[in-house]
Amino acid sequence: MENFKPYVSLAARVLLAVIFVIAGYGKLGSIEGTQGYMAMVGLPGFLVWPTIALELLGGLALIAGFQTRLIALALAGFTLVAAVLFHFQPADQMQMIMFWKNIAITGGLLLLAVQGAGALSVDARLGAKPALA
Repeated sequence: MENFKPYVSLAARVLLAVIFVIAGYGKLGSIEGTQGYMAMVGLPGFLVWPTIALELLGGLALIAGFQTRLIALALAGFTLVAAVLFHFQPADQMQMIMFWKNIAITGGLLLLAVQGAGALSVDARLGAKPALA
């Protein structure tokens, strides 16, 4: 399994990141709709732009393995907050599935923050530490 570790780490980063890239890109096509959705939970509409930036640029950074620990922590916090604000609705089974999906993604991102990007990453090329000290 050790021989596959760099490829598994890359695949994990890509699989975790793709949801953010797609979501961020999708929000660009409906800024007003996203602002309205955010307003439903009491968030100011201007937060749509930092949200898009974090999802899109953060997702791309994860894929590249650039600043992986920091980006993974930021996305983990974002995903946890989104789970609570937008999906924690115990009476709605679909929203609860989305809530637990976000919790699982948060777990994967925290693991990535601890383990680092792996050998096939910009971080590795720049000499980032392989694990938190």
